[in-house]
Amino acid sequence: MSRSSQASHRTFLWFALGISLFVAALLSPFASPNPDGLDRVAQDHKFDTKAVENPPAHQLPFYNIFDEYALRGVPEQVATPLAGLVGTLVTFGLAWGVGKLVVRGKQPEQALPSDPPDASR
Repeated sequence: MSRSSQASHRTFLWFALGISLFVAALLSPFASPNPDGLDRVAQDHKFDTKAVENPPAHQLPFYNIFDEYALRGVPEQVATPLAGLVGTLVTFGLAWGVGKLVVRGKQPEQALPSDPPDASR
């Protein structure tokens, strides 16, 4: 890959990350307060009240940091935008890391040898 191609890929990557962070931080507070799909189905079929008292998900370390779609322990006005920023950065970091591992596992293509010299000359 040429340097100019790498530079344009890097520019696109940072631009896309910037747009993603913008959307996560500035548009997330305008998300619908209605239940999401899974919660809505649970309510419609009346099994939302049958949830386990202390589900295994509450034992995970992230449960102490996030509350639904917001960060715990920060003012309510910034809890959702901060959760959006953190979630976007974590997702980006995981995708970047997996991408690096996948690319590292591939061998670079070797250049084809040039045509052999013409013996008839």
